[in-house]
Amino acid sequence: MWAPIGSRPPMVRDNRHDSVHIFGAICPARGIGAAIIMPAVNTEAMNEHLKEISCQVATCAHALLVCDGAGWHQPGERLIVPDNITLLRLPPYAPELNPMENVWDYLRGNKLSGLVCDTYETMSDASKEAWNFIANDAARITSIGTRDWARVNL
Repeated sequence: MWAPIGSRPPMVRDNRHDSVHIFGAICPARGIGAAIIMPAVNTEAMNEHLKEISCQVATCAHALLVCDGAGWHQPGERLIVPDNITLLRLPPYAPELNPMENVWDYLRGNKLSGLVCDTYETMSDASKEAWNFIANDAARITSIGTRDWARVNL
């Protein structure tokens, strides 16, 4: 929300503490996205997200998934990475290297800010609607997720 310097714009405030979490990934080259909405952030949820991404990878293709250092992104016995996905770990404190950070910023600024929801279902529906706004617009995915300065040319 924009406001004059030195002012504080009015905003709704909700002190309840229930959350939904969007696990999302995009392919700027193909203009597609894959996401799931979960009630918690953990390795089990990440495994479900990896399954969803794996289903969206083109036949005979391989996905390189950029991940930060979050605990649920860490390899080990519990994280199950499908054969058609490789995880690329970012260095610490480098969110600008992850195109998904731009997607989250866009959604927070344009679709999810200032919402107050009464139920988990309402939050989930708002999250789904926000994600579908991005996912159904290939040009927007490509625009938000592409950086000329961070491209690998094969």
